[in-house]
Amino acid sequence: MLERILNLEEAREDSLFLWGSRQTGKSTLLKMLFPKAIVYDLLRSDLRMSLQLHPSRLRQECEMFSDGELVIIDEVQMVPALLNEVHWLIENKGLRFILSGSSARKLRRSGANLLGGRALSQTLFPLVSAEIPDFDLNRALNHGMLPRHYLLENPAMRLRAYIGDYLQQEIAEEAIVRRLDAFTRFLQVAALSNSEIVNYTNIAQDCGVSSKTVKEYFTILEDTLLGFFLPSFTRVVKRRVIQSPKFYYFDVAIANHLLHRYPLQPGTDTYGHAIEHLVIQELRAFLAYRHPFKRFSYWHTLDNKYEVDAIIGDAEVAIEVKSTVSVSSHDTKGLKAFGEEYPVAKRILVCLEETPRLVNGIEVWPVSMFFKRLWDGKII
Repeated sequence: MLERILNLEEAREDSLFLWGSRQTGKSTLLKMLFPKAIVYDLLRSDLRMSLQLHPSRLRQECEMFSDGELVIIDEVQMVPALLNEVHWLIENKGLRFILSGSSARKLRRSGANLLGGRALSQTLFPLVSAEIPDFDLNRALNHGMLPRHYLLENPAMRLRAYIGDYLQQEIAEEAIVRRLDAFTRFLQVAALSNSEIVNYTNIAQDCGVSSKTVKEYFTILEDTLLGFFLPSFTRVVKRRVIQSPKFYYFDVAIANHLLHRYPLQPGTDTYGHAIEHLVIQELRAFLAYRHPFKRFSYWHTLDNKYEVDAIIGDAEVAIEVKSTVSVSSHDTKGLKAFGEEYPVAKRILVCLEETPRLVNGIEVWPVSMFFKRLWDGKII
């Protein structure tokens, strides 16, 4: 069994929400960390229906538990009314809860009680390199980092089922969108825009819907944890910068599947996009786990001359990702320009070279070595 970095130590004393996309391993992690906890699994249809009809049953049952007992409610978004009972039990019974879910959308839309600061919030991301013995970069790029997908020899069918389940269970059953066909088309167009600066007008034209609808669709992807925005680093010293965010699917294999790009071939544009996506995905998880208050953004000048894929903190670290096996001066121009404006920034180029080196003050690191240094605390 893979050992996850997120250890949820906070749950020893506090209640918390544990968010994570489908199949990131939330239930497996909770079973491993808290084998003696009392579990309400709302994927069980009989239990879910019972609690939907009578939410107070949760309180009635939990009042029989000892003070300080840990109770896990898995997929809590399926019965939002339970959160009122949880609130009462935290206040009056002193119980601790872990409330796991793959979407906060239904909770917010229903006006559910989000416990007013009485529960902390954590997110479980797909696997990261530090959780995988003998991490295989090409496998990660082609299979993605969801545990089941990474471990399978051929995850293509599983990925198709994953997207199908998402469309059926998260979108169709909750009637989130009026036209499922338009939203399905949007998923593919969003994949074409994956790792790119978002242009709502262009995407709307490609999908045959309005810009307002496209914005709503992106919000759905965020709320259901299928995608995320990377904001622009907007502090200006000399060069004016683009303000719009970039969009990424939460796992590199989702974009691969939607665009039917299998297998990825080194040296191609799609391979380069996938490497950038994987590095951003890894950085996002690392910062959430180790430095949750660090800002994470990208930098792109308004004249389109210079770009840096990832900026950490207030220009503390600048990271550019290239799929080249031989770094040239052209590959470093974005980092050079960023260094002119922010001289104190550590500048790193992540690539496919075999050995690390220093090029005009810019650290050049092979992808896997960069990941190891990241988790060893040598980047930040």
